Amino acid sequence: MSCSFVRQVKRNKIFSTIIANAVIFIIILNIYLKSWKGIKLKRFDSEELGKYLLDCNILSEDEKIIAIRESKKRFERIDKTIIRLGYADEDALAPKISEFLELPYILLRDHTIDPEIISKIAVKIAHHYKFMPVSLSDGKLHIATNDPSNIELLDEIRLAVEFPIEPLFSSESEIAAALKKYYGIGAETVQRMLDESESTIEIEKNQFKAEDIASAEDLAEDASIIKFVNQIFCEAYSERATDIHIEPFENDLKIRYRIDGILYNASIPPMIKRFHNSIVSRIKIMANLDISERRLPHDGRIKIKIGSDELDLRVSILPTAFGESVNIRILSGSLSFLTLEQLGLLREDQKLIESMIKKPHGILFVTGPTGSGKTTTLYACLSRLNNDENKIITIEDPIEYVIKGLSQIQIQEKIGLTFARGLRSMLRHDPDIMMIGEVRDYETAEVTIRVALTGHLVFSTVHTNDASGAITRLIDMGVEPYLVASSLEGVLAQRLVRLICKDCKTVVHTTPDHFSSLGVTSIPNNFKSYEGKGCESCNFTGYRGRTAIYELLQINDEIRDLIVSRKPANVIKEAALRNGLRTLRFDGWEKVKQGITSLNEVLRVTQEGS
Repeated sequence: MSCSFVRQVKRNKIFSTIIANAVIFIIILNIYLKSWKGIKLKRFDSEELGKYLLDCNILSEDEKIIAIRESKKRFERIDKTIIRLGYADEDALAPKISEFLELPYILLRDHTIDPEIISKIAVKIAHHYKFMPVSLSDGKLHIATNDPSNIELLDEIRLAVEFPIEPLFSSESEIAAALKKYYGIGAETVQRMLDESESTIEIEKNQFKAEDIASAEDLAEDASIIKFVNQIFCEAYSERATDIHIEPFENDLKIRYRIDGILYNASIPPMIKRFHNSIVSRIKIMANLDISERRLPHDGRIKIKIGSDELDLRVSILPTAFGESVNIRILSGSLSFLTLEQLGLLREDQKLIESMIKKPHGILFVTGPTGSGKTTTLYACLSRLNNDENKIITIEDPIEYVIKGLSQIQIQEKIGLTFARGLRSMLRHDPDIMMIGEVRDYETAEVTIRVALTGHLVFSTVHTNDASGAITRLIDMGVEPYLVASSLEGVLAQRLVRLICKDCKTVVHTTPDHFSSLGVTSIPNNFKSYEGKGCESCNFTGYRGRTAIYELLQINDEIRDLIVSRKPANVIKEAALRNGLRTLRFDGWEKVKQGITSLNEVLRVTQEGS
């Protein structure tokens, strides 16, 4: 075979390879172009977008110039610069950017996404590329993204999801909220933990092995677990939650937030159950608790900072049938204390309270269930009296907020510092005013009353359903009725009711049954009943924030005679009603007439006859 023939064969092989590669390239390019067929993609141009927003009256001429200059200076997209400078908010800007880019705009909060679509896209892909799958039609996946002009990014998404895609425009906050809603809080963190570790920690009816504890402790220090726990705290803070509940069940783990007094389920990934022990261990480490003890209850405290706000987290851990249940009370260190005028008292009741707290001695009890705002009311009273002329000492369990000018004592029952013992020591410090966090037993009640009889003004709390019930509760503890009658000046019962959301407040029709249930016989001619229809501001509950309703029982001579005679609570309440007592429901009705809460809310927190 000649050399020329060999060379010819080699040239033919090279030429065939080039032709084959070219054909493959053309096929791939054709598929790529088909996947983007019909999609108009316009680049973010600072100058053009700035001019467009000026024409739409979103920006002024000066704002446009500053925004363009700042965006170029920081190498930042101009819409992000506009939001950062406060020239427009994201909700107003997003639809206009969508128009500029000539792409459909989607408001994800008003759109329900099929769970089947969510299941087709892995959480790590959606979080990594920061997009939200919306729908699948005609073989195309519609996705919400905040960067639809980035062709390289969209192509990476298309290859990752293995579907032709069609972008829709949405704001960053909308996409983040949708990812959290449909995939769960910290879903990408949980998925990363699952990818990194094939082993899981199982719970078997509280029979824990030493190696399980060791592995849980190791995982509790893992960056992913730390991040997930931090995400829970941040989410609770942003939702205005007062409590976080982490509750294990046989085949499930629930995380719930208490917002405005009502519990709501947090959206979490279903596979989080596998990391329950590690989550609890992480919280224990943060609260300086014994990580190896899983049979006994624990109580601890965590201090964290979110933004500029310092939070005090009170941790309580309780062993249950399927693992340790965690409750975390969230207290804000930047609390601005309410004044008496801000408590929401009726004018007549406020005058009565002010007259009671100006007395040189006696007791004022605040009563109500846990979480009804008793401490807030007591602090408001103490703040009114807090001056250089008064020495005020408090004994609390726990000290919820530190107040300048007050000497505050924390109960330490483990070392014998109880309310009763602390009270006796407090007397040696010559106080004018004292606050006892709670009267729980006979010893504390007796010392409290004797302190009041020796010329001190005392504030405290007791757990009863109404004001008159506090009197019989003290007698049931064993305190002599004449001591109660001599020392007690008043009892304030209270409940918290949710405020109607101002952003979605609307007039609703009411039936006579509503008013009869509330004990109302006469309705004002111009009366309007309001409720919240639900919006994003109130998380679609119709309520945002809380205020209190009150029942103030003033102790007069008739009431004192009934106390000494050991009359039951209902007889004392009837006498108080004859003397002008305004019940919880009466106070609630006044707030309904003011349009700040609803009839249903007052009925929810009060009982018939209260």
